[in-house]
Amino acid sequence: MLNVIKRHLNMNKNSEFARFLGISSQAVSNWYSRNTFDAELLYTKCDFINPDWLLTGRGSMLKSEEVSLMGGKETGKEEALPEVNYEYKGAPYYNVDFIGGFDLVLNDQTRNPDYYINFAPYNKEGVIWCNITGHSMEPELNNGDFIAMKEMHSPIQYLPAGEIYGIITEDYRTVKRIRMADQKGFVRLIPTNKSPEYAEQEIPVEMIRKVYAVLGSMHRLF
Repeated sequence: MLNVIKRHLNMNKNSEFARFLGISSQAVSNWYSRNTFDAELLYTKCDFINPDWLLTGRGSMLKSEEVSLMGGKETGKEEALPEVNYEYKGAPYYNVDFIGGFDLVLNDQTRNPDYYINFAPYNKEGVIWCNITGHSMEPELNNGDFIAMKEMHSPIQYLPAGEIYGIITEDYRTVKRIRMADQKGFVRLIPTNKSPEYAEQEIPVEMIRKVYAVLGSMHRLF
């Protein structure tokens, strides 16, 4: 995505791009090496960018050539597309991985979201967006997807079986489908990916500290 933006600006060197953005060349190099970038800065400096493209990688980069997330040009029918904003509209997005860094959000109530995602199905109290890493839930959830989550407070045995949840124990975080196990007091964690390295697992209910319902996801293509 950075290369696409640079080409649009007729820039070949990171140093040129950095001067345009008002940051150091090293900062741009770090974006490439870490496969990330400052979305707020790009959105502010590059007023031609379609925010949905910046968020999801889908559609046109240019605001004047927006397309729907399902592919294809708009046909006059209004679509309920996700919109990125910094005006508290929608649900907050935190640029952390549920499996890798979610405790940054969970334990730090002073942390501000990176931005908000205004997407009607998920604009509900308590819903947040973050990232997912790993391949155990592919093709339903892909490595790097945005996922909308909401903490569940009911006992796990009363939650709808077969749905996808984010599970937090003392030692790890994982995203899996959940069913009650045959063994009393245990739940079965079920991956979508049927590769041998992603086997089903049974763990005691008492190990689980928190449960988050995964309400939906969006592909992240950058």
